[in-house]
Amino acid sequence: MNKQAQFMASMSSLIDKTTLLEHTQLDEQLAGYKPAEVHTIEFIGNHPDANVTIIANAMYVTRGAVSKMTRRLMKNALIERYQKPDNKKEIYFRLTAKGKDVYNTHAALNRQFEDRDAALFTETDQSLVDDTLAFLAAYNQHLDDIINQKK
Repeated sequence: MNKQAQFMASMSSLIDKTTLLEHTQLDEQLAGYKPAEVHTIEFIGNHPDANVTIIANAMYVTRGAVSKMTRRLMKNALIERYQKPDNKKEIYFRLTAKGKDVYNTHAALNRQFEDRDAALFTETDQSLVDDTLAFLAAYNQHLDDIINQKK
């Protein structure tokens, strides 16, 4: 198996293992919410003045998919839409109190998951972590370039 195939297999295994370890807690504490809903709530919570285009571009989905998701989240009173006084054309989204509860629960779980793995990151040679982060950034940029070429 070449290095590229080894890398992809390792990344896939890493994602599968974190999903397995985190699945039960996420299901218990965020019961009734789909992962895509929680990730959309997280994005809106982290990005004031998020609109359909910003969300779609950041999450690598279509604007139609975001419109469908935001309608569902609004129906469930997790987000609300608003317009700025100086821009009546654009629609923005923000979390409701119920959406903030989901956001805060997810953030607390993420902190628990980070704490679980913190020792590995502190015990590992920081140059190795830095090199890995640099490679992942370069790989992400490579994929972004391909995505942008297809637009």
